[in-house]
Amino acid sequence: MRETLVLNASFEPLSTVSLRRAVVLVLQDKAVVEQAHPGLRVRAAAVELPVPQVIRLCRYVRVPFRRRAPWSRRGVLVRDRHRCAYCGRRATTVDHVLPRSHGGTDTWLNTVAACAEDNHRKADRTPEQAGMRLLSKPFEPTPADALVLALGLSGREALPEWLPSPGARVPASA
Repeated sequence: MRETLVLNASFEPLSTVSLRRAVVLVLQDKAVVEQAHPGLRVRAAAVELPVPQVIRLCRYVRVPFRRRAPWSRRGVLVRDRHRCAYCGRRATTVDHVLPRSHGGTDTWLNTVAACAEDNHRKADRTPEQAGMRLLSKPFEPTPADALVLALGLSGREALPEWLPSPGARVPASA
């Protein structure tokens, strides 16, 4: 089932909802479609509308302040777009830059996506000790960035100009 990004009336990302819930919000005039999947439409007996990818609420909803996006293994893989931080191939594991056995923790800035081969090769060492170089620095996404990244809307061509681009991956310095 497709996920739809929900924006507040102020264009701030709030959450994701199922396609069904997004369509209900639009049909009840509680939200408007800001971006739709190209060429896809939802059809019913008396209504036809584009399949929403991003919807915006018509009324502003006050939400409690969210400081940080919660860390998760899945979140690290999504943040790094399932690409190995060491070689660029498809990543299936999460590697701790500073290994847990050396005091490293499960944080956004200490974990990167890695392919199984590079994760095994680095083993219980830092990248410097293993003679490996990070292709990009890990970063901590904001809660809004985490929502946008989770939907796979990170490509500039897929994002409207009014939606801020998630924290761009910063190349690691040599």
